[in-house]
Amino acid sequence: MTRSQLTLATSCTLITAIGAWGVVDPDSLVRLASTVVAKYFESRGWFVMLSVSGMLLLCIWLAFSRFGDIRLGADDDRPEFSTPSWIAMLFAAGMGVGLLFWAVAEPLTHFAFAQSFMEQPYAAQQALLATNFHWGIHAWAIYGTTALTIAYFTFRKGAPMLVSGPIETLFPNETWAKLVGGLSDFMAIVAIAIGVGGSIAMGVFQVADGIDVMMGGDKAATWLVAAVFVVMVAAYLPPLLVDLGTGMARLSNTAMIIAIALVLYTVILGPTEFLLNSILNGFGEYIFAAIPRGFETLTFFGDDLGTWFQDWTLTYMVWWIAWGPFVGVFIARISKGRTIREFVLGVLIGPTVFSVIWFGAFGGIGLFDTLHGSGDLLLMAETNVERVTFGLLERLPLPTLTTIATILAAFLFIVTSVVSAAFVLGTFSTGGDPDPSPKVRLVWGVLLGLLGAAMILSGSVDAIKKLIAIGALPFVFVCVLLCVCLIRGLRQEVHHADR
Repeated sequence: MTRSQLTLATSCTLITAIGAWGVVDPDSLVRLASTVVAKYFESRGWFVMLSVSGMLLLCIWLAFSRFGDIRLGADDDRPEFSTPSWIAMLFAAGMGVGLLFWAVAEPLTHFAFAQSFMEQPYAAQQALLATNFHWGIHAWAIYGTTALTIAYFTFRKGAPMLVSGPIETLFPNETWAKLVGGLSDFMAIVAIAIGVGGSIAMGVFQVADGIDVMMGGDKAATWLVAAVFVVMVAAYLPPLLVDLGTGMARLSNTAMIIAIALVLYTVILGPTEFLLNSILNGFGEYIFAAIPRGFETLTFFGDDLGTWFQDWTLTYMVWWIAWGPFVGVFIARISKGRTIREFVLGVLIGPTVFSVIWFGAFGGIGLFDTLHGSGDLLLMAETNVERVTFGLLERLPLPTLTTIATILAAFLFIVTSVVSAAFVLGTFSTGGDPDPSPKVRLVWGVLLGLLGAAMILSGSVDAIKKLIAIGALPFVFVCVLLCVCLIRGLRQEVHHADR
């Protein structure tokens, strides 16, 4: 049995076992995940934050160093996709449905916690800052370093498009490199599968709640959640039988156009002055706090803040790490021909700016309702987090139209994410084949659906977050190793050129 066959067999077996466990006994799986994640965060939370902050500083340094002129590919290669389409595709794959799900709910959840020990205006400001930090440049630095390392070694050095590619290219004759490389590919597959399975579950919850809102219900019934799940799986399986290319670009562009339209709609028809101030204030607070906050662990602020830090900040960081190999390979695949400087600035700035505007608009209107309105959205965020975005849309004109648009955007984001993930998992499990066979892609599509079902049966968003985190914990160390490989590879190239 070849190494790629072994990786495919063992990873499929493990993912099937986890999915089956989650379907048969979801409570015990959630308990195990919660216990392991809590222990890891208590003992290694500092390492997670240090690693993520180091990735961000590495990206900034590369963008403004002499390495920024190096092209991802041959010196005469040029990008395949236009910059707007490129940003839309990486954004749809990287965050997509999460922005729709947490648009209003996350700032309000942080506000509800913060107002217990600070005045409401300051609590609102800190709630937006925390949300922007969770979805900003640190997340994209994780994606960026993983993608940049894989793209550089694949297109510049001829390595296979695998996490193990950089490691084995730099140390071709070392036994430990082959062992670590194989293990890294395996851990990447597990992290991707569990992370995408969690996103499927959140997407299903949101779409089902949106449909239930249109039907006049107050909570999506089990049959409706099951029906949405079946339709979603049926929608993403056929695209796995065709090539990944312009179709993905169209779907991603459509989802992004809907998302941009929703932001403009909210700002124009909502409390415009308040929202524009919210967005601008969010930018200002975030710009000056982003890097220092990456080194904060809230050690000296008591158990309540410590628990919040673990449940939100650390969970988000490992969540992005779980998606890192998937989004990294996908971004690498669509980034051939770009310079390192162009790549880094595009990956860090474009999606982060949109995220700050997004939460400033949707989170801002939720905070406006809390500070100057009825406060119903805050109560909804505490009792039914899946419905908060739709609750906000019901307070603005044309709620039926915007609800349909949100459902469609969530659906498209999930489909693009799962299709992209199945391609990447196929690549990883077949030794780096950039175009794995339809059969392999279909197998991964079915397994992702099984994991999504297990996540849905876990019964809550908090449980899903724990399950995603446990899949990502081992990959933290791989991310650090990839950064070391990137620096070493770039230094060797520049040294050789100088000579």
